Amino acid sequence: MEATGGRGLRVDAARNYERIIAAADQAFEDVGRAVTLEEVARRAGVGVATVYRRFRNRDQLLRAVFDHLVSTEIVPRLTRETDDPWHDLVGALEATVAALAGRQVILALARETDAFHVEGVHRYLESMERLLGRARDAGVVRPELERRDLSAVVVMALATVRPEDPAGLDRRRYLALLVDGLRPAPRVLPPPAPGGQQTSAAS
Repeated sequence: MEATGGRGLRVDAARNYERIIAAADQAFEDVGRAVTLEEVARRAGVGVATVYRRFRNRDQLLRAVFDHLVSTEIVPRLTRETDDPWHDLVGALEATVAALAGRQVILALARETDAFHVEGVHRYLESMERLLGRARDAGVVRPELERRDLSAVVVMALATVRPEDPAGLDRRRYLALLVDGLRPAPRVLPPPAPGGQQTSAAS
C-alpha cells in the first residue's frame, strides 16, 4: 500500500487515525474524562481494536488530540508572518485563545494529565518566542517581557470564557485589554518569581 506523510502509515491507516482523532476531540468535549476508547471507536466508525492498536489508553489518546489541536489549529497561524511584528504577535495570541476557548474540557484534561509535553506545544513555544523577539526588536512591546508573560495573557483571557457568551464577546474584550498591557510603558514590570514555572495554557 502507498505510504503517507512521514509517519509511514498506509493511506487507510492514516485516514482511520484522523477519524479517531476527530471523534475523540468531540467525545472528550461531550463526555469528559469518562469517555471510553470503545465510545471513540463507535463515533469514529472503526473497530475497537483499531483504536487500541494506536493508543494504549485514554491519556495517550488525549495527548494525541491535544497535539493535533495545537499543531493544526494554532501553530499554522503563528507561521504566517507579515512586516508588522505587533500585528503578528497579537494575532498569535488571538488565535491561541480562540482555539482553546472552544476546547475547555480538553484543555482542563490536558492540564490534569500533563499533556503539554507534546511536539505541537514545543513548536508553539518556539513560534511564540520568535514572534516576541521580533516585537521586542521592533520596540512595540515592553522589553522586559518573557514568553511566560504571553502564556499568562492567554490563561487570563480564557478565564473569561463562559457558556452564556457563545460569541466570545467578553473573551475578545478582555484579551484586547490584556494585550494593551504588552505595549511599552514608563514603568517596568515587577520581576517574576525566580525559578517560577511557565503558566500552562498552551505551554
